Order: sequence, then C-alpha cells, then structure tokens
Amino acid sequence: MAAISVSYSQEIAADSAKISAQATPTSPFKLSGSVDAYYRFNFNDPKTAPYNNLTSFTNSQNSFELGMASIKAEHTMGKVGLVADLGFGRRAEEFSYNDAPGKNGFVSMALVKQAFITYSPSEHVKLTAGKWATHVGYELLDASANRNYSMSYMFTNGPFFHTGVRADFVFEKTGFMVGIANPTDYTTTTSSTKTLIAQFSTGTKDDKLKGYLNYQGYFGQKASTPEAASLNQLDLVLLGTISSKFSLGYNGTVQFVKDEVEKKTKRWLGSALYINYDPTSFLGLTWRNEFFSDQKYGLKINNGNTGSNIIESTLSANFKVDNFKFIPEFRLDNSSKKDIFFKSDGTSTKRTFGFLMAVVYSF
Repeated sequence: MAAISVSYSQEIAADSAKISAQATPTSPFKLSGSVDAYYRFNFNDPKTAPYNNLTSFTNSQNSFELGMASIKAEHTMGKVGLVADLGFGRRAEEFSYNDAPGKNGFVSMALVKQAFITYSPSEHVKLTAGKWATHVGYELLDASANRNYSMSYMFTNGPFFHTGVRADFVFEKTGFMVGIANPTDYTTTTSSTKTLIAQFSTGTKDDKLKGYLNYQGYFGQKASTPEAASLNQLDLVLLGTISSKFSLGYNGTVQFVKDEVEKKTKRWLGSALYINYDPTSFLGLTWRNEFFSDQKYGLKINNGNTGSNIIESTLSANFKVDNFKFIPEFRLDNSSKKDIFFKSDGTSTKRTFGFLMAVVYSF
C-alpha cells in the first residue's frame, strides 16, 4: 500500500532485501514477491469447517497449508507509473472472493490482487485508476506485511479492496485522499451503486505519531445487498513509536447499514490494540487484543444467528533471518454466546484456543 500513496495502514520498516536485484536507485522497474505457508491446530479439535476459525485465510485444522505466492511488478516513467500485483493461493482467492471462477464471467481475475495506473501532475498530487487494496484498517493482505499471521475480525469483515479512481494530495506530514469506486470488493459490476472513499492523514514532524481517519460509504440506488439502502463506515488507525524497540498500533472501526427490509439501521464495530516489542534485530513480538461486536448487525459469524461480542488475544513471535521469517503464534478467542465455537464432540463452547506456526519468505 505504501507504493500507492501515504495511505498505508501498518508501518513496515524499510528493508533493502525486499527490493529486487534487478532494481537500482535509478531504475524505473522494481520486482518483489513473497511466499508463505502455515500449520494450524485448534485445541478444541473441531471436526468440521470452519474449525473454530472465523477470520480470513486460516480455515484449516491439523494441516500444513500454502497461504499465498505473490509477485509484484512496478514501473515508473516520468509522471506515470503502474503496479501489477498477482497472488496465487488461499489468501488471493479469499481476498478477491467476488472474482472467483464461475462468478462475473471471469476465471482469472481472482489472481489480480492489485492492478492500477498512476499519474502525478505534481509532487503533491497523485491520481490512480484500477484496483487497489483498501485504505481502511491496520492489517494488510500479504503475510510479509503483518506481524500477526492470523487476521483480525475487523480485517475479515472488510473492506478488502476498491476498483475505481482516486486522488491523493500530500503536503509535508498531512495528506488527503478522495475517490469513487465500485461497490466494495467488486472488480466488475452492473450496479449503479458507487462507493465514496476518503482518508485524512497526519503525523508529527519526527514521525513518532501518525494518524489515519478513513471512510467508505455507498451512494446510488442500493448498497451491496438488495435489502441495504446505504452503508457508511468510519475507521481510525493510530501508530506510535515509543523507542527503537517499542511501538504501538491502534485500529477502531464502525460500520452502519440501513436495512430497507427490516426498516432499521444495523451496525458492527471493533477495536484492537497492537503492542510491538523488538528486543533484537532477530526477534520481534506482537500482542494483539481485539474486541469485536456484531450484536446489532447480523454478520455471517455465528452461522447467521443473532450476533455476539468476541474478544480475541493473539501473541506472535517473529524470528527474522535476512528475507526469512518464522512466526509461532498462540490465539485465544472468547465469545459472549455459546454457539460460536465447537468441541470435538460437536457441542458448543464460548472459548477456543489455537496454535499456529508460519514461514514467510519475501524479496
């Protein structure tokens, strides 16, 4: 996302190893990529999908899985540039779920994570057209860009990406973005509905504190579902650097949908704190604590039944050697309702605990 504009969510330290050997400081072409794989075990030992996993990309039990193989090409020439970002695997398929084979007449569109063209008429303005990962939220699609491998409930409930046009304006430490796109997570559509997206960002002179206020909202005849007349989402990301070894991240979001069938407004919301500690260049620790509520919305969590509150706590270690990361992770999910998670005998439970280990290589 940093390649698009200043509107990225999770801060990633600059790493020369991620730049292809084909790219030099004066070269207009850059090539990067990554591969990730993981093993997940849930100690409730559920026997049926989704195996007590209600967030993106890790729907498996006692199995070694490929996450995604990714390749990204960037080219600039004068004021014009392009990005083509392709992904292969579960992450890419779930990310572009509306472009899966058999949907919308496109077999291969799900492979395209991002594809856009940029034009910068001045150093303060950048125009973008195409498909890009959303500005909303703290976490990112690529495993190499996150310190936790498993995803939050806020990330899972979107948005994932936008297809349309946008304009970014940057003046020193302050930025503003506004754009118009298809309904959220649609590469192609026949709907007259469009999405208004916007972001305001600012930070201190020393970059130790940064903030991003994000928005998406539908306008037109209908929102993404026949019963929804409007959708509005506000999202806040805060990034704070306390020292060279200690930093914090915060993400809070709320989404409102006006339901024309039930004649009422529904909502879901979430809030998460990320505590990052890097005692050495070899080891980094991240502790994510998230509160998520869909009591007045009715998301797909809980198999379409009445919503619930969920608190999840995830502790991840990042062991780093050059371009390689090994991520062992422990995750505890607690629900306010009992029919969210399941034991091996099929009975329901409010709590589930799991272990995951992942490997990530990026260049």
